[in-house]
Amino acid sequence: MSASSPEDLNVEQFRTMFLQDVALMDVRAPVEFCAGAFPRAMNLPLLDDEQRQLIGTEYATHGQPAAIELGLELATPEIRIQRMAIWQQFVSENPHGYLYCFRGGLRSKTTQKWLAEAGCDYPLIEGGYKALRRYLLEQLTRLCEQGNIVLLSGETGVGKTELIQARPSGVDLEGRANHRGSAFGKTFDPQPAQIDWENQIIIDWLRCEAQSDSPVVIEAESSLIGRVHLPHVLQSAMANAPVLLLQGSIADRVARLYQDYVEHSLQHYRESEEEPHAALHGSVLESLLRIKKRLGGLKFKQMSELLTSATSALRDHNDPSGYRQLIELLLHDYYDGPYAHYQKKSEPRVVFRGNGLEINDWLDRNPQRVFGCADTGDLQPPDQTTA
Repeated sequence: MSASSPEDLNVEQFRTMFLQDVALMDVRAPVEFCAGAFPRAMNLPLLDDEQRQLIGTEYATHGQPAAIELGLELATPEIRIQRMAIWQQFVSENPHGYLYCFRGGLRSKTTQKWLAEAGCDYPLIEGGYKALRRYLLEQLTRLCEQGNIVLLSGETGVGKTELIQARPSGVDLEGRANHRGSAFGKTFDPQPAQIDWENQIIIDWLRCEAQSDSPVVIEAESSLIGRVHLPHVLQSAMANAPVLLLQGSIADRVARLYQDYVEHSLQHYRESEEEPHAALHGSVLESLLRIKKRLGGLKFKQMSELLTSATSALRDHNDPSGYRQLIELLLHDYYDGPYAHYQKKSEPRVVFRGNGLEINDWLDRNPQRVFGCADTGDLQPPDQTTA
């Protein structure tokens, strides 16, 4: 037990807490945690889902005193011992953390009281999850209204993600969404809950802001990244942001996409599947089926047949040429046309164009805000996530 009790956290301190990546004990029920939480939060509930539902029903039917009484009945000595052991371990491993429930009310105060009775003073967050979430949404609105954004645009495979990940002022929307933002964009990691994704990218943006006043580099996206959708306030800010156009040769694009989508997938399947090449074939075919309507029957047939022969060549002769041909065909017949249309519309907002080295050099030489961008209204790159 510390010499003096640590103070509970209020809204004026939320920014520092997020920037310092402070550990959080979330004592809400698992169903609440799964619906949305924060990057450094661990769910160590006071009540499980069933108990929460029972107490909620009691509260609605007979009021707070009856709900509290039922809670005390449900908190048997065995359950309390189990909860305390888990909480004390968390506190021991994270002595500078905080705990919270939904509104910073009964559950967090009960947890705090039980810990104190065991000789462990641990602070809670005033207002709980709701206050933290409100704070982050307010910060997103503020950051978007400041307009300190520059969009990175370019054809599929030019290396936009690589560039953003390498920039200290980059916010990787797709990386945080565990999705590459197209019909072939599914990764081997599940996508986060919508609220989790929003919380994470806002914190990423706050960290960029804390480091410098350089424009935040964000990839031009449609309204959806897989099943994650961009908040309207962010879409609006991106629609009026200056654009950097990343360029690359078709050979470089094919090579990058082959590495990202074929080599990476094969490596994963070799570790998890008895027939990795068959698994790769099935995955690519599934993505082709998503865009069959847009491709048309003839192109779909051509590509599916090419996929079959490409898989055989890669499996039997380690020959990647068929997959490279398929990638180039997809770029020509599916991706590049819609992106050319988008880039033509976004032309008034383009402030610089070049390859990766040139874009990075331009950003390094222009560390301040980029002004004077034309307002082109609600403009988004093509949505190629679904058929």
